Amino acid sequence: MSLDKVSKRYGTATALDDVSLTVARGEFLTLLGPSGSGKTTMLMAIAGFVAPTSGRILLDGNPIQHLPPEKRDFGMVFQGYALFPHLTVARNVAFPLEVRGLPRSEIESKVRQALDLVQLGPLADRLPRQLSGGQQQRVALARALVFAPHLLLLDEPLSALDRKLRADMQVELKSFHRRIGLTFIYVTHDQEEALSMSDRVAILRDGRLLQLGSPTELYERPATRFVASFLGKSNFLAGTVEQRTGEGFAFRVGGARFVQAGASREAGAKVLVALRPERVRVLASGADTANSIGGTIAEFSYLGTSFHLLVDTEDA
Repeated sequence: MSLDKVSKRYGTATALDDVSLTVARGEFLTLLGPSGSGKTTMLMAIAGFVAPTSGRILLDGNPIQHLPPEKRDFGMVFQGYALFPHLTVARNVAFPLEVRGLPRSEIESKVRQALDLVQLGPLADRLPRQLSGGQQQRVALARALVFAPHLLLLDEPLSALDRKLRADMQVELKSFHRRIGLTFIYVTHDQEEALSMSDRVAILRDGRLLQLGSPTELYERPATRFVASFLGKSNFLAGTVEQRTGEGFAFRVGGARFVQAGASREAGAKVLVALRPERVRVLASGADTANSIGGTIAEFSYLGTSFHLLVDTEDA
């Protein structure tokens, strides 16, 4: 599936701005960005609930942007699951098949298979209110998968869960994706969720696609300051290159001198280097080592598995 120069405008406001990308078959792609970045608009355009102002949406090379949602055969899992409260688990899962007019015997067989897939077979006769949040999420998954869709669209499906259950469901969803091999397009604003679950992540801001790549690529080699700051925390060092070195370059920030490996810049060039907190070591005062800077600890926070320091420095 691919988007070719897709834009969506509402009057003078642009929700999507000339976005192009291709999703490989069987891939887990996450659309990540802050509120208003265009990620949900993109998902709704793929689903058929939003018509693009311009551009094409293609499935196996065929344009589908003019097809209604029911003709696209895409599974959809919404943020609130959208289960029918008065129907049992089995009837909720059967609903897409009933709409398609399948025979009762075929519906019953497919429902059993879908519930077994999400490990909810014994709960087929329960109502949604009798289930936990995680179980309701799996019912929504089963309903989205029961008619064998071309791909599965997930709009922040874990946002209503508590922190621990959300972490458990992230692992379960990723494992589920590996088992069934279906293409997933997933929307979230949670950076850790995107990094831990995805094959690739698309970073959006103000309707534009800023960077698309693997979690490692985006975290280790962000293309812009926004991407670096949005994916985790970073300290930004703005300086001037003094000289090229064998494996990189040396640059100066105020009165401090640093050496950066793995890249090349000419002397006099202005640079902005993102320094991740996990790459920082705390040394005793007076320690002499490369890429070090003196400072005073202004704040200390204990976070269990780590701690957070706010350090005042004079030179950078």
